[in-house]
Amino acid sequence: MTSDGGRTLLTGWFSFVDGEATAGDLLALDRVRQVLDRAGVTYDIAWSPGFQPAGPALADVNPGDYTRLVFVCGPVHGPLLAELHERFAHARRVAVGVSVIGEDDPALTGFHEVLARDGAGREPTRDLSLRAPRGTPTPVVGVLLTQGQREYGERRMHDAVGDTVRTWLAGKDCAPVVLESRLDSRDGLLPGTAEQFQSVVERLDAVVTDRLHGLVLALRGGVPPIAVDPVSGGAKVSAQARACRWPALVPAERVDARRLDVWLTWCLDRGRVAARRRQEELSSAPDPADALIAALGPPGAGAEDRLRTAG
Repeated sequence: MTSDGGRTLLTGWFSFVDGEATAGDLLALDRVRQVLDRAGVTYDIAWSPGFQPAGPALADVNPGDYTRLVFVCGPVHGPLLAELHERFAHARRVAVGVSVIGEDDPALTGFHEVLARDGAGREPTRDLSLRAPRGTPTPVVGVLLTQGQREYGERRMHDAVGDTVRTWLAGKDCAPVVLESRLDSRDGLLPGTAEQFQSVVERLDAVVTDRLHGLVLALRGGVPPIAVDPVSGGAKVSAQARACRWPALVPAERVDARRLDVWLTWCLDRGRVAARRRQEELSSAPDPADALIAALGPPGAGAEDRLRTAG
């Protein structure tokens, strides 16, 4: 947006190449935009090219085009902000929704006004993100990939599959949740029990996975999975998809964005009903455990007796 009169530039840590863009920062930015829009104030936003390549990038804007600069959210400290004050020395500079670290920091004292959320000796105020306008919710997609399974040797295509899935997800409007099925009760950031892992899966809208148990546990929870078999020629993931009669299967040799798009659309629509139906069917379907007692033989039978019977 541009203005005929005094122009305003919105900045934040999302503007710096060495900064970062967090969800809270961008929601705080949305709240500031909401306030400015209602007041009829036009503005531009300076972005880090690493986050928003379309720009405009902070390094490329002409400081002389702006009479006001707003810094949104995050801590106010360090040389990057001090440099910002130098570049826009002619403009009125206001910080809003920020944390004050040091009262004598040039990063702070360079602002004409600071509408802080917290700082030593300051009464805290609510973070801007609390009142940010709500956008449209997006699907939550669990991502369970493995870089292991060296036992498949030259048939392994795990790296290529993982790269394709990550590149594809980067272009999708969904919330990816990285899953780890390895359990560790001492880690604190991993599920400690199978029930804990299953509880996470059951809260998802879909799962994309190259692991057998990613496929199976999604279906166990009634959540539609996209199963990608990472082994050339197919292996246990393909076999399990056939055993469970689950159609959303992509061979490693054919995985691409188009096929993943087709299956994600299906999973978020008809696949939800199909997964719940399959969940009901599989909960009582026969499996190898049903034949275990017979395979063990009568009590006291040893390996020799079983071999004699088999012969």
